[in-house]
Amino acid sequence: MAAGFDPSGRLPDVFTNAGTSSFTTFLSRVAPEMLPGRRPLPPGMAADLAPHATTIVAISAAGGVVLAGDRRATMGNLIAQRDIEKVHPADAYSLVGIAGTAGIGIELMRLFQVELEHYEKIEGAMLSLDGKANRLASMIRGNLGAAMQGLAVVPLFAGFDLAARDPARAGRIFSFDVTGGPYEETGYDAIGSGSLFAKSALKKRYRTGVSIDDATRLAVEALYDAADDDTATGGPDLIRRIYPVVMTATAEGTHRLTEAETAAIAEGVVAGRAENPGG
Repeated sequence: MAAGFDPSGRLPDVFTNAGTSSFTTFLSRVAPEMLPGRRPLPPGMAADLAPHATTIVAISAAGGVVLAGDRRATMGNLIAQRDIEKVHPADAYSLVGIAGTAGIGIELMRLFQVELEHYEKIEGAMLSLDGKANRLASMIRGNLGAAMQGLAVVPLFAGFDLAARDPARAGRIFSFDVTGGPYEETGYDAIGSGSLFAKSALKKRYRTGVSIDDATRLAVEALYDAADDDTATGGPDLIRRIYPVVMTATAEGTHRLTEAETAAIAEGVVAGRAENPGG
């Protein structure tokens, strides 16, 4: 129970007085033990004790941005889960995907969603895209202690910038390091164990101004290439019908491709590689 509650059931003053627009700051005052980075950990490395999420790809396109992630989570040499979802909407115009310790990453992602919603309710306005990236950076920084013990979470953040002068170039991508450092990326980026292979694939095929439809195809192809060379990244599973999660953020808001849409793209990529396995 949060500090300050009394048997009468009345909310303490911290809940009723004017406070901060940051939900994480509010939580650190009321129930700090609820924050991922505030929980005590036993000494030593803990990286092999929890499932890890792997590859996420982001591509800036004409009129928006695409974020896609594979569905595999690993624990050492084992597949811990085949259908984990690592890509979610952060708010109406932005997306976030996570790589690293899966449980902490999912919790951090949900907390970030609440953070943005809380700010909008308190301030009556949406944070700028840069402001959202900075808020996420501070939350990652709060997990630094756990990261140093092997429970690192590294997200990839992307969104449509409503303040951009040119809507065609409003899709922006931000990456982070484990200390919370935010970095804006140009064109495309990838994180996770298969990121090297995904970025190598995109390096040859990405072109500035690519359409949203073409960017979704490129994202699925990049994840296929990552899975081809990285055992921790899951490729399209045609038997179980498990396909990547692909989302877009445009002037119309965020959108998740349906299973049928993603299946059509993934099966097209697999069919193309069957004709040319090496390319």
